Amino acid sequence: MTAAIQERPAVQAGRIPTVVRLLVLATFVVILNETILINAIPRLMESLHITQQSAQWVSTAFMLTMAAVIPVTGWFLQRVTTRQAYAIAMGVFLAGTALSAVAPSFEVLLLGRVVQAAGTAVMMPLLMTTLMIVVPEQDRGRVMGNVTLAISVAPALGPAVSGLILQAGSWRMLFVVVLPIAAAVTLLGLRKVDNISEPQVSAIDWLSVSVAALGFGGLVYGLSLLGETDSRFGLGIGIVIAGVAAIAVFVIRQLKLQRTGTPLMDLRTLGHRTYGLSLALISVGFLAMLGSMILLPLYLQNVRGLSPLETGLLVMPGGLAMGLLGPTVGKLFDRFGSRPLVLPGSIGLVLALCGFTQVSMTMPYWQVLGLHALLMVGLAATFTPVFTLGMGALPPHLYSHGSSMLGTLQQVAAAFGTALVVTVMSARTGDLLADGVATAPAELSGMKLAFGVAAALSAVTIIIAAKLPRRIAAAPALDDSAADQPIGS
Repeated sequence: MTAAIQERPAVQAGRIPTVVRLLVLATFVVILNETILINAIPRLMESLHITQQSAQWVSTAFMLTMAAVIPVTGWFLQRVTTRQAYAIAMGVFLAGTALSAVAPSFEVLLLGRVVQAAGTAVMMPLLMTTLMIVVPEQDRGRVMGNVTLAISVAPALGPAVSGLILQAGSWRMLFVVVLPIAAAVTLLGLRKVDNISEPQVSAIDWLSVSVAALGFGGLVYGLSLLGETDSRFGLGIGIVIAGVAAIAVFVIRQLKLQRTGTPLMDLRTLGHRTYGLSLALISVGFLAMLGSMILLPLYLQNVRGLSPLETGLLVMPGGLAMGLLGPTVGKLFDRFGSRPLVLPGSIGLVLALCGFTQVSMTMPYWQVLGLHALLMVGLAATFTPVFTLGMGALPPHLYSHGSSMLGTLQQVAAAFGTALVVTVMSARTGDLLADGVATAPAELSGMKLAFGVAAALSAVTIIIAAKLPRRIAAAPALDDSAADQPIGS
């Protein structure tokens, strides 16, 4: 799938284009909702008379929809203008938010979350594609630092924000507060956002759309079932296998369409080594981040007895540190390249997760805060350079496909991280309870083992970080084969 990109005049050096600023703001608002309901699970169970497994679906359905919709965004963004894509994405998100706020039942709330996610799925690929077109290569690290605020910090701040809001009202307040903010951002964007590319009419292979939805959606659904009761573990494994099989069919179909037509997701992005490495590192990083975001509230509330507000306040400094460091990390990347940032960041990520394997009934809260802050700082030092390197390794006609694949695998990694840590924790806890161990020590042991598994997986990021180049050659559009050549590696 190729698209004629209308080049914009070069932006002034050192200045973030207005269109990027507005898209970052809008993306932050919509992505925040992916994790904002994590702290509201007990309230939902009480208000809507549902089980914990059912309540978890308000987050799982969001990830499931994102994974199913994002593969289509590469084609969608080439069919419409920037303003049209922005208006459609934010309009759908607003509709889903309003529906969730007034939902009379759990089923309607779940539908509202699905509609929310459909709008959210468009925003990140739109932001990334726009940034790569309008921002000069030498400024991308600094600008990507601001993008990190939306892509990475918003999910990290979700539980903290929800803890503050839940202290003041019911779970509906989470949507009531977001609705006017999202509406104001939408109106501002429609006034200020310029079109940065010309739409191009292209065909879409609906077989690819169906197989992608079944494959990526099924994989996320199956992974989510692994974290539930033992009775659904076998079903989850079966759906994961079916999802992987559907993804294999999708890959074969895309390889064929690359030769004869227009693929839904151009897999030639994976032929660029730096993009592939970046994709792997980001996926493992999101796995670790979402896994820890699930475990920490469980530890702080179920084991240590903190309220949602207290839990939110405890994890808020780490999320804020990640956001505040994003622009600084971007500037350092522009000056020094990736390795002085990504390698220490990956090591910090592993050390933080190793530290969490020592949680106890008496661990001082300042140690929990410090470990969480170290985790977030490590991720901040990693995500910004890796996002920039990965997208910069692609030629312009693959930007939309690269951002779509990035977003899809983030959702799969998030679902896998959530399912993995919950499954490990539940299995260990169940075994100890069967042996006569008290509930609190059994849960604590399960959490420590889950953190250990996450730490072991995150060690892969150190290996990948050592293989990344410092920088990517400028002007990759001239020659796909030259797009991935490192400078100063």
